[in-house]
Amino acid sequence: MTDVIRRKIDRARPTQAEGAPGADRGWRLALARAARDAMGLDLEFRSLTIARRSLSEILEIVPDRALLALLDGPHGGLGVIMLAPMVTATFIEKQTLGRLNAQPPAARKASRIDAAMVAGVVDRALAGLDEVLVEEADLTWAGGFRYASHLEDARPLALMLEEAEYRVLSAEVALGGDGRQGAVILVLPAIGRGESPAPPLDEATVDAPQFTAALSAQVMQADCRLDAVIGRLVLPLRQIMALAVGETLLLPSAALDAVSLETPDGRHVAPARLGQHRGMRALKLSEAVAARTAAAVPLRPPAQTLIAETGPELRAAG
Repeated sequence: MTDVIRRKIDRARPTQAEGAPGADRGWRLALARAARDAMGLDLEFRSLTIARRSLSEILEIVPDRALLALLDGPHGGLGVIMLAPMVTATFIEKQTLGRLNAQPPAARKASRIDAAMVAGVVDRALAGLDEVLVEEADLTWAGGFRYASHLEDARPLALMLEEAEYRVLSAEVALGGDGRQGAVILVLPAIGRGESPAPPLDEATVDAPQFTAALSAQVMQADCRLDAVIGRLVLPLRQIMALAVGETLLLPSAALDAVSLETPDGRHVAPARLGQHRGMRALKLSEAVAARTAAAVPLRPPAQTLIAETGPELRAAG
């Protein structure tokens, strides 16, 4: 009964005005900036409402032929973003042609290729939402989500999403200033699983802003480089000098699941395996970072090894 009353109150609550605090203002800013920075597209919010809805209610508000993208969130939380056909088509047109045609494209069902092209804009907008909410309480439920996969239709949502309450940000946006508009619906779990907002600065930090800024600048300038070593190959110097373009070198000990993460001086930090994450190369650590006392692995064989394998003419050359 309490949930029913809460939903009725949310529905009766008027739309928050531009500049309101929390996820309302944050999503307006983040999505508009993402469209501008990623595509040079002007995106303006005509309306935005935030309401609590059940899973069954969410399945009823899916726009016809909308692009549906599943979102990964903190601690296994799942969300969804829905883009009306006109929004998706405008994003694709702006990315592929660099401009918008005078005649709006015909509405069609979104494909996996469309979803892949839109994923970058969606992630940029969600990351921008995190930045805007870094000191606000809404960060606990609206922060930390990123694009995960494309859904062909809304039917799998009934099985993939939890039977729980969700916060739904329903927006009507105008695109490009030529009369194009469509719905953008962001669905996130109502119960927050993400990080808490950053705590306010203490009095000592407030009293010494110059010291804090200087310390931050020094820390941010520090570099930490790690090399991912898939395999090593030791060759005689004679063979190295004879290498030619197009020649293939075999790495007998190389394995994608046995990558060594090392410091620039050859010190082993941790083993890892090579894979990918959201289309980019990535490493997954397979155990905790090794102790600092681990023996260093030399980057190349000792000099005497190379000398022993070279010819007399090279040794005579010094």
